[in-house]
Amino acid sequence: MKHVLGFCLLLLFCSAKAQDTGATHELQQKAQRWADGLKLGDKTKAAKVQEAIVMHLTAVRDWHNSHPFTLVPAGLNPATGNKLSDLDRQLIVCSSKPATIHTSLMQVLNAELNAEQVAFILDQYTIGKVAFTLKGYEAIVPDLTDKERAEIRKNLEQAREQAIDYKNMKEISGIFEIYKTKCEQYLNNNGRNWRQLFKDYVNKVKAEKEKKKG
Repeated sequence: MKHVLGFCLLLLFCSAKAQDTGATHELQQKAQRWADGLKLGDKTKAAKVQEAIVMHLTAVRDWHNSHPFTLVPAGLNPATGNKLSDLDRQLIVCSSKPATIHTSLMQVLNAELNAEQVAFILDQYTIGKVAFTLKGYEAIVPDLTDKERAEIRKNLEQAREQAIDYKNMKEISGIFEIYKTKCEQYLNNNGRNWRQLFKDYVNKVKAEKEKKKG
């Protein structure tokens, strides 16, 4: 019986080890794709960038996996009065990771790359959410001014850099929602009515769909 139990434990250990190895290999491949996408032409520079990304992705993953949302007590969000969701709690615990995880990556990126190249890497982390979300605002607010566009872009770029420290797209989207709220508050505070603008946009899209059907 002891031999059977020992064998089962060994199988579980080997399976977990294989999963860890596979996950690490996946992160390495992702980092290589992103670094290759820069087309640097400098192997040493590309290797530094790739290594920094691997270290960052690994640290973000390991912190997330060892810090479940249950570490944050269920309670009220003081800003809204609503009960904290599981996502809220996960964002809270993941936001408590050491700042060096973020700064170590950004120091390498800023040292080895120009601003456009750094933005490219951050866009890989966040699947291009800055451009996609900005395009949405431009569709909802057709007469968006240059000043409004610049403020919205600034908020979205802040969201992008903060969001890279989260493991999955659900959490990344959660970070962007924080900054989208800031964008909408900015518009409201500067003479816009975001709720009405969004309602008008939804009605316009519906009307266009009905027209196509007809």
